[in-house]
Amino acid sequence: MVAEIQTAQDVWPVLNPVVFVPHEESEYQQLVAILDNLIDEVGENENHPLVSMMEVIGVLIEKYEEEHVPELTEI
Repeated sequence: MVAEIQTAQDVWPVLNPVVFVPHEESEYQQLVAILDNLIDEVGENENHPLVSMMEVIGVLIEKYEEEHVPELTEI
């Protein structure tokens, strides 16, 4: 596990601009744009190497929306 953590530490500076927890609207919008680009790249290919990244970014977006975007109520 130590080797995996070292690898993560080595590559994190490259990934950090793409995979991060959004704390404000502009960061949220940036993640939405990244996800849109990933969707365009991955398409329907469930074996694409970026599928997992797409899922992680989707979860980060969903978490932000749960905490910051009010739910629409039906009239």
